[in-house]
Amino acid sequence: MPSRSHREQHFTGNTLVRDIIIGMSDGLTVPFALAAGISGAVHSAHIIVIAGLAEIAAGSISMGLGGYLAGKSDVEHYDSERRIEEREIAEVPQVEKDEVNQILRAYGMPEEESRQIVTTLCQHPEAWVDFMMRFELGLEQPDPRQALISGLTIGGAYVVGGFIPLAPYMLASTVKEGFYISVLVTLCALAVFGGIRGYYTGVSPFRSAWQTLLIGGLAAGAAYLLARAIA
Repeated sequence: MPSRSHREQHFTGNTLVRDIIIGMSDGLTVPFALAAGISGAVHSAHIIVIAGLAEIAAGSISMGLGGYLAGKSDVEHYDSERRIEEREIAEVPQVEKDEVNQILRAYGMPEEESRQIVTTLCQHPEAWVDFMMRFELGLEQPDPRQALISGLTIGGAYVVGGFIPLAPYMLASTVKEGFYISVLVTLCALAVFGGIRGYYTGVSPFRSAWQTLLIGGLAAGAAYLLARAIA
């Protein structure tokens, strides 16, 4: 009987997808809530657009800078921990050997086989450090270039997401018309984005769409009602 090919179903999204999700999520929600809130208090599309553009500029810079700093922190943390492991292997090799043995035994490896692997690792210090970083500390070496890429990606995705709720106010003839179109367009965008996010993160697209739609709708609704109450 011919064997069937096996295809594993795993989440294959990378850092780029993660950063786009982060930027788009906030980019859709925050400017949407801001524009809806201002719509409840003023009747000038010009003011709403200016406030929205200012928020998009500030939000994209803040989010992008946060992504960049987070990426830099990951690199610095990894390098710091690696230096510690290199020093410990040089100064207290027996302690590190025992830790390797304990890790392997935790995976069910027999004592004799784990000892052989420990001996082999001792002959390759770089591989030994790599092993400890991965299996003792649970750290993967980050790409030093990723910090800048993440910052630009998150910031750019925020701008794209932010223009979706704001564009109707630029094109509509009245604030009321812009508000209704913005609500309709943004809620649809939130639902679509939520479904896409669910697909790439390995959860139910339908569930993710409803969660994203609910959060964005509640934020905009609360801002609008608050502005109406104060005005």
